[in-house]
Amino acid sequence: MKKVKCECGHVNPAGTVLCESCGKPLDDQKSPLADMRYDGSARRSQTYNKTIVDKVWNFFSSVKVGIWLIVITLAASAFGTVFPQEAYLPPGAQPDTYYEQQYGIIGKIYYLLGFHHLYGSWWYMLLIASIGISLVICSLDRVIPLYRALKNQGVQRNPVFLKRQRLYSRTETGLSAEAADGIRTRLKKKHYRVREQEGSILAEKGRFSRWGPYVNHIGLIIFLIGAMLRFVPGMYVDETLWVREGETAQIPGTDGKYYLKNNRFTMQTYNKNTEKKVFADAIDRAGNGKVAKSFNTDAILYKREGDIVFGEKPKLKRVKENNIRVNEPLRFDSYSVYQVDYKENQLDQMVFQLIDQKTKQSFGRLKINLLDPDTDYDLGNGYKVQIASYLPDFYFNKDGEPSTKTKVPNNPAFVFKVTAPDKPKGEKSFVAIQQTVEGSANNKYKLKFDHVETKNITGLTVRKDLTLWVLAVGGAIFMIGVIQGMYWQHRRIWIKTGENEVLVAGHTNKNWFGLKKDIEYVLNGTGIKEPADQKELVKNQA
Repeated sequence: MKKVKCECGHVNPAGTVLCESCGKPLDDQKSPLADMRYDGSARRSQTYNKTIVDKVWNFFSSVKVGIWLIVITLAASAFGTVFPQEAYLPPGAQPDTYYEQQYGIIGKIYYLLGFHHLYGSWWYMLLIASIGISLVICSLDRVIPLYRALKNQGVQRNPVFLKRQRLYSRTETGLSAEAADGIRTRLKKKHYRVREQEGSILAEKGRFSRWGPYVNHIGLIIFLIGAMLRFVPGMYVDETLWVREGETAQIPGTDGKYYLKNNRFTMQTYNKNTEKKVFADAIDRAGNGKVAKSFNTDAILYKREGDIVFGEKPKLKRVKENNIRVNEPLRFDSYSVYQVDYKENQLDQMVFQLIDQKTKQSFGRLKINLLDPDTDYDLGNGYKVQIASYLPDFYFNKDGEPSTKTKVPNNPAFVFKVTAPDKPKGEKSFVAIQQTVEGSANNKYKLKFDHVETKNITGLTVRKDLTLWVLAVGGAIFMIGVIQGMYWQHRRIWIKTGENEVLVAGHTNKNWFGLKKDIEYVLNGTGIKEPADQKELVKNQA
């Protein structure tokens, strides 16, 4: 597109409304006041609209589009808090069934729309990225032409430009050298930067405040980048770890590099008879009559040596031992392991007896690890038991078939196959806690529930956050932009002397009262009229 050359000789980009140098209007706009929002400079989004790149640029440069993207993102974020996110479901809960069972049809819709894993979903990331793109394009579309216009602004301004300023006055008098010196002195006392050219004065201060909104945008963009980095592997971890007493478990989020052993879990409770009344009341309100006073885990941290070999136990090297308490985490590398929850007396192992149904003779016991059961159990003398099927959290589904809700042994059930010397083909039976359903009426042998062994489970949260410094930098830059744009103003005063006349004009991006007071102070005693607020005159004429 062709550039526009002003009569002052300055060449302006196509679409410029006011000459960047002298301020002469370059369009046919008849508005009584000049458009000083971007000093009349040409914005790309208002000039180019031919190619696909132009259309994409123009779309994201719209402030309305940016606001709608933010509104949609906030609405999605709010809806994502209606029900708990997948990461905060009970241990072993399956999202595809949990939401519907707990919250009905609304929960099912919530799951199908992907709100159960909202903040890591591709479309939520796309919304965040779109906001970032909008901020970048909005900023570039405005800050570049504004910078160019302010950099190229001349001291001598066209009379039409001055007349169309909000603060303007014309005095039919000359300006003496003494009065001019007084004006310069007072402007410098007010910390204005004064430039002169052929009898014209441009006084300016606080230009840096014009960049406040764009500094805000930079801070927000950095903050959004920090938020998106949380979904880059290795940058952010927030996982839950449940470990039974005496067991060693891989720490999630460490790529199998670290393991944790729960040596012992201990808990202290408030004693109703010895505590103050306020605790006694809380104990009475507790369903089990127990209120935790403190709980902690005596843990050992291990580090894997060598590579992971499928089917083999990893070689672990002891790193350190630590007592993990509430608000006193175990720290290593960039990770922190916090004590957050516990479960007492959870099912760990079940013991059964193989007996003859008629004679009640016992042929041995088998102990089944409910978290990692073996497939075959040899009781000796030709008696063997095989687990044909294992349902940790047994229930009957909609079709009336045995199924499991979760992988946690809350209500374990088994399908056993018993092989004996006189039953080489074996017998099958279905066994749940304190319940045995024989596969056939002719079954000779029965697996009788003997007892169950329990363990305490500690609930830990594993956290790692390498994005905090990015978020902190973005937040700090954002606040700098807020302060920069809030507490300072960009003020300009033009004084143009001609043959027996003095033109005075002023402009600021805000706080017009303060600018008026500055001009009143500068012109005091010079005999030059103080500028009138033409915005009020335009309103009165309308």
